[in-house]
Amino acid sequence: MSSATDQVHDYKIWQVITASAVGTMIEWYDFYIFGSLAVTISPLFYPEGNDILALIAYLSTFAVGFVVRPFGALFFGRIGDLVGRKYAFLVTLLVMGGATAAIGFLPTYATIGILAPIILLLIRVLQGLALGGEYGGAAVYVAEHVPDERRGFYTSFIQITATLGLFLSLVVSIVVQNSMTREAFNAWGWRIPFIISIFLVGVSLYIRLRMKESPIFSQIKSAGMTSSRPLVEAFTKWENLKRVLISLFGATAGQGVVWYTGQFYALFYLQTVLKVNARSAQYIVAIALLLAMPLFVVMGALSDRIGRKWIMMAGCLLAALSYLPIYQAMQRAAGSNVVTVTSLPNKTGATTLVPQTEVNGALQAAQEVLPYTDISTLLSSPTAWKLILLIFIQVFFVTMVYGPIAAYLVEAFPAKIRYTSLSLPYHIGNGVFGGLLPVIGLWVVAETGNIYAGLYYPIIVAALTFIIGSLLLRETRHTLIWDEIKSG
Repeated sequence: MSSATDQVHDYKIWQVITASAVGTMIEWYDFYIFGSLAVTISPLFYPEGNDILALIAYLSTFAVGFVVRPFGALFFGRIGDLVGRKYAFLVTLLVMGGATAAIGFLPTYATIGILAPIILLLIRVLQGLALGGEYGGAAVYVAEHVPDERRGFYTSFIQITATLGLFLSLVVSIVVQNSMTREAFNAWGWRIPFIISIFLVGVSLYIRLRMKESPIFSQIKSAGMTSSRPLVEAFTKWENLKRVLISLFGATAGQGVVWYTGQFYALFYLQTVLKVNARSAQYIVAIALLLAMPLFVVMGALSDRIGRKWIMMAGCLLAALSYLPIYQAMQRAAGSNVVTVTSLPNKTGATTLVPQTEVNGALQAAQEVLPYTDISTLLSSPTAWKLILLIFIQVFFVTMVYGPIAAYLVEAFPAKIRYTSLSLPYHIGNGVFGGLLPVIGLWVVAETGNIYAGLYYPIIVAALTFIIGSLLLRETRHTLIWDEIKSG
């Protein structure tokens, strides 16, 4: 047995996975609490009088955090390939935690006017940059500790952290809301989930400071095999650039839109289009996420047996074919025959998004669906369980595309430029293609009046990824990343 393989077994793999996963989950929590509270917070940071415009502006600010993620990937990826995996994601944790806590103390539009959305935007940029460096570091760090033949299984625990972070953000939001009146939560209680980040980041920082560098990086660094110019090697040499482009358009772009449709767009759709009570919608999505989370590990482990590529391609294809029927079923399950979405003038003369339902031949504004009283009442409703099932199916598609992708990305690139190379296609696919989905979707719905029009974007991207990936994506399951340091 090689010394590299000996190192794999000498390391306590589950401690490595736990330490990496806890920190990554907390960063996802920090990033997603911003979106989980969109409906509550958006009116507070923009001028009064147009709630849908405020929501779209807020979601645009939310999307900015995704758009800058590739820049964070380049900046921190370079640090990770030059200095080390551990150092890079220690810095990202501090930046993310500080930015998230700052939102909890940020004055609203009523207090400081136009400075409120400007500062909020700048904070969101910092969050995006930090997350751009975090995921690649965690995925590479775990992958460079574990045996080649079980990489899909072990890295799938990092894949759970994104959904777990979203789940945690929903749970914290629900718990805080349940502990106070709606008026108190809307006035100041929404700040608590952001401020909690200070404690969570402190715990994660303590854990990460105790971690050692990855054994593969340690060996290539001691052997002088690291790259002195990782950005140049990653993106100016055609052989590697080709891998980056194929990984982006043949894997991560489709994975990104499937992830955000099945989780974030589903939540926004329930709240803003189907008019499901905001707290009820959070419970529905949280339960669906909890039920589906074990499937990330199942898909990761399955990819060790049958390969990464076709599991991911099947997920993209199923999503592209199923979204319209699923969302039509969600509309029917919500119990109102929503036929269009119209912009109507409100009391101030501005416009607001109003779903309509046909009653006795006339179109009327849809009433709130599943008004929240308590969790037991909600879970006794067949409507709630129908919606949970429909969102669970969407998250099942997420597990297919997301469970194996960390293993694929690690295996696709050489160790000396791995952090930089895999971070860019991942964060363009998720940050740009996926992150823009909620604001694009709701904007298209508002413009067209068609409640299903927002789905055309993820359907097209997922279908294109299926075609490109099926033709060009390389199966990487048998890649032996430990062989790089043996040959060195």
